[in-house]
Amino acid sequence: MIYKIDSKRKKAAKDAEEIGTSKELYNFLYEACNILRGPVSQDAFKEYITPLLYFKRISDVYDEETKAALAISDGDEEFASLPEQHRFVIPAGCHWNDIRERTTDIGSAIIGAMRQIEFANPMTLYGVLSVFSTANWSNKNVFSDEKLRDLIEHMSKRRLGNLDYAADLMGDAYEMLLKKFADLSKAKAGEFYTPRSVVRLLVRILDPKPGETVYDPACGSGGMLIEAVHHMKNDEQCCGAIFGQEKNVTNAAVAKMNLFLHGANDFNIMCGDTLRDPKILANEHLAHFDCVIANPPFSLENWGAEAWKTDRYGRNLWGTPSDSNGDYAWLQHMICSMHSITGRMAVVLPQGALLRGNDERRIREEIVKHDYVDAIISLGEKLFYGTGLSPCLFIIRDEKLAEHKGKVLMIDGSKILTPQRAQNILSDDDVDELYRLYKAYDDEEDRSAVVTISQIAEKDYDLSPNKYVKYHKEEVKPYSAVLAEFKAAYQQMIDAEKKFRDILNREAV
Repeated sequence: MIYKIDSKRKKAAKDAEEIGTSKELYNFLYEACNILRGPVSQDAFKEYITPLLYFKRISDVYDEETKAALAISDGDEEFASLPEQHRFVIPAGCHWNDIRERTTDIGSAIIGAMRQIEFANPMTLYGVLSVFSTANWSNKNVFSDEKLRDLIEHMSKRRLGNLDYAADLMGDAYEMLLKKFADLSKAKAGEFYTPRSVVRLLVRILDPKPGETVYDPACGSGGMLIEAVHHMKNDEQCCGAIFGQEKNVTNAAVAKMNLFLHGANDFNIMCGDTLRDPKILANEHLAHFDCVIANPPFSLENWGAEAWKTDRYGRNLWGTPSDSNGDYAWLQHMICSMHSITGRMAVVLPQGALLRGNDERRIREEIVKHDYVDAIISLGEKLFYGTGLSPCLFIIRDEKLAEHKGKVLMIDGSKILTPQRAQNILSDDDVDELYRLYKAYDDEEDRSAVVTISQIAEKDYDLSPNKYVKYHKEEVKPYSAVLAEFKAAYQQMIDAEKKFRDILNREAV
């Protein structure tokens, strides 16, 4: 599905006066969540608020476009209603205000309006809104008309058009909301949300340039693709350069909406199982990209090993991992998706992928021998939702820098984090430190080591940084020296106490 950009509208939105901040907008949107409490569990808030926000944004933008068309046509309503004047077509009776006027069967009206908007925009919105119609909009045991009317009226308190909230501000508010949804969902959050500090680190390392292509084969809510667009300063050369695939249909729809709300209107997000059925193709072969980035499901079970043995796309470069763990299937898929020469990738995996044996060890050996691995970064614990596992980052390049060839940078970042009560985070300073270590590409005590392929082979292709980094060791003094120091300190204490008593006795006299 390809979305096209309107650069003039994008600039107008960017230059528009903002009536609030992303934090204020987030607070407003989260108040809508509070209306849902009771009939809807908190881990399902995303499935209701997301489509309503999108529906309201589309309707308000449509009104702005209508007003602009009337202004340049001396009030010609027929001209203002032409599809050419609008980014999206809204059929009669399907505008937000039409739903607001309903007093009965509001849930059914919401579903009907979303479906009709999709039908009217088959090339851009098909499958984006109707995914959420499976929510219990029309179940009055869950949502009474009164409850839905309260929700609609709350969302109607603010206009959410481009002239009210520029795309970056709107997108930032939605990112805050996704973070809150992740906090509420806990274990389920890992399916759609990667901590944005980790995303920023990965994108800084890959450093995508305007005109280069970016692909996330497990894109969740689209956070990595959005950060890539931001890194490229929303350059218009990003148009047609952003690609992703996501298995979960709801999360795929959220990714499309998230990108749209951030102002990225030219992208291709496909829904499907990437390992079993990759959708981003070129002439029936895997498409190739300059930057490949992902946080795929950790240690995925039943991922399709049997079919992989005879994979039509040749992704089984060095073998088929066990069907109980798909980590090295993702690695091979992503390597196959890189462009030659310019291709580079960054992937988040559990640290077990650095050292597990059998099929994974053999595949890991081949990846190292082919000199693909540029760096390995181990991260600290409790950084990710839904898993207690400590993650690691594989940084891989098709063509490494000349001075990096035959070498691998090992970074132990297990202590580079900011502890929090419920979940640890990477602060901006933590991200800066990890990035500095990567750019330095050098040996630093307790932090990093540059090792050769032969050194890795000596450790049976174990890629754990703590096997290579040199750690500072305090000199251990012999027992006799420690005992002598203790006796000297003890004597000093006795002498000081005696001196103190003598002073007290003189004062008493």
